[in-house]
Amino acid sequence: MKTIDQELIAYLDRLFPNPQCALHFSNPFECLCAVMLSAQTTDASVNNVTPALFSAYPNAFALAEAPLEEVEKRIRSIGLYHAKAKNLIGLSKVLVERHNGEVPGDKQALRALPGVGVKTSNVVGALCFGIPAIAVDTHVARVSKRLGMAKESDDPVQIEEKLERRFPKEIHIRFHHQMIWFGRTVCHAVKPDCAHCELTGRCRYFNKASTKGKKS
Repeated sequence: MKTIDQELIAYLDRLFPNPQCALHFSNPFECLCAVMLSAQTTDASVNNVTPALFSAYPNAFALAEAPLEEVEKRIRSIGLYHAKAKNLIGLSKVLVERHNGEVPGDKQALRALPGVGVKTSNVVGALCFGIPAIAVDTHVARVSKRLGMAKESDDPVQIEEKLERRFPKEIHIRFHHQMIWFGRTVCHAVKPDCAHCELTGRCRYFNKASTKGKKS
């Protein structure tokens, strides 16, 4: 690993020595549902609806038989609730039919479920089954591009591939969470806290902003 990346890891380890997923869940089924619900909305919003949802439908067997309208009512406060409710019921039916109601611990099997893509399969695989992965959400993508580890034009899959090649597997899961928390607390999309960041020397955003400031 390059010295510059070792310094990044050391910095993130100091800031977030024990990073955890912000979503609340107690088993792989709840994790899968929560991660699916988190698309294009905040983790806090998901955490507001999942307690009642999981209380009503504690497993795939129960959710597979749930009326669409009832599931929609329970998650109506989050974005894309209609499609998400449909996907939750659909994936539950597939879990019952193909996996005896259990969440598979294989990425390809996860991605075969309705509504489950690369990011969701990576997150669930890492959190529930310890499968090394650096899932790329908006925070990871933004930080990666600003720190020069990805191109501005790179999509999430390209960023994931670059990061996973760049860093050793044993830190992938921790690094994923650290990048998310760094994006949430320091490297914001708007008005990042550059004054309290030790990575400005390699940051494209900071260098670009500094150049604009000098010109003005």
